[in-house]
Formats: sequence, C-alpha cells, structure tokens
Amino acid sequence: MKVVIFGSTGTIGKHLIEQSLEKGHQVLAFCRDAEKLNIFSNPNLKIKEGDVFNVNDVESAVKGQDIVIIALGSGKDRKSVVRSQGTKNIIAAMEDNGVNRLICQSTLGTYESNNNLNFFWKYIMFGWYLKQIFLDHELQERYVKNSDLNWTIVRPGAFTNGEKTELYRHGFGSKAKSLKLKISRADVADFVLKQIGNSRYLHKSPGLSY
Repeated sequence: MKVVIFGSTGTIGKHLIEQSLEKGHQVLAFCRDAEKLNIFSNPNLKIKEGDVFNVNDVESAVKGQDIVIIALGSGKDRKSVVRSQGTKNIIAAMEDNGVNRLICQSTLGTYESNNNLNFFWKYIMFGWYLKQIFLDHELQERYVKNSDLNWTIVRPGAFTNGEKTELYRHGFGSKAKSLKLKISRADVADFVLKQIGNSRYLHKSPGLSY
C-alpha cells in the first residue's frame, strides 16, 4: 500500500515509518525537517518537507496515496498546536484527491482510557495551558468524525498494556521525584498499521472504555 504519514518525526511517527517499511508498504513521510529522518534508509521511503498549514504542500503529499495516517503533535516553533487546522487541511486534500482511508491519532479522552497518565501529568505540570491543547484535540476529532472518509481515530493512552510498552520516568528533573509513566508508542504503531486492512474500527475511536 502507499501510505503517507503526517507527523512522521514524532516518536509514534518514527515507529510508524519503521513498521510500515517492515511490512513492505511504500511510505511518504511528511515533515518540516527532513534531517530528523536521516536515520532511515530504504528504497520504499520518500521524505517530503512541508507544513500542514500549507494547502499546496498537503495536496501534493496526499495525491496518489492509498492510506493517510495523521500523527500530528504540538509544533515547538508555533504558539498553538497544529492538530485541528492541520487535520482539516489533510481531510480537504483527501476529499479533493479521492483518497478515502484515514487513520488519525488523538490523545483526547484521558478519563475514558485505562492507565493513561500521559495527559494527567501534563495537567499537573501545565494546568490552564493544556486546556487549549485539549480543546484543539477535541476539534481535530470533530473534523474527522464530520468527514465522509473511512476514518478510524486511535487514542494512544489506551494502549499501555501492550507487548512493547515501556516504563520511563518523566517530570521534574530529578528522577527520584519524576512521574513513572507507561509509554506505548510501538504498540500504537502496531495497532494503527493493523487497521490498514481491517474494517472493524471504521468510524470508531479504539481505546475507549465503554
């Protein structure tokens, strides 16, 4: 399959590239800084520099693809996160180019997922600042759900008990005082890629505790 990954320089994005290539997919990695992906060398990988705020960049990346995977995070050089507007541009490009399959990573829904400390510690550390990020994630999901695409939303916080889940400390400098978190980046990538040929989760958000 021809897969384009938006947010390919993030931690989950890099796992997605690696595991997509292992499965034999042709991958277009879309990012702002191609140098961050120089760890990969594979004839099935193409890297495109661009910005999700640039409609032309997004259009050219989506054209001719079979699957679009969104793993957007916060832009360090931006005052706001890029998820909602970036997702909106990607959806528009997909509709314009007849690309129908979208798999979108979101971190919304902490209270609905088991063992998800990721947002919890961020609320402790950043407080009111995170509220804007949360609202932006909510808007991102709304754009996806309101589209006519074959979409699946994946919430990484629900995959904290997988085979590749790592335990690590993050927080306030001193390891003795920092928070111990479960991170499941490789497990999330595994799950996302399984959805390429799986219709079970179309128009659903895997990871919710019903």
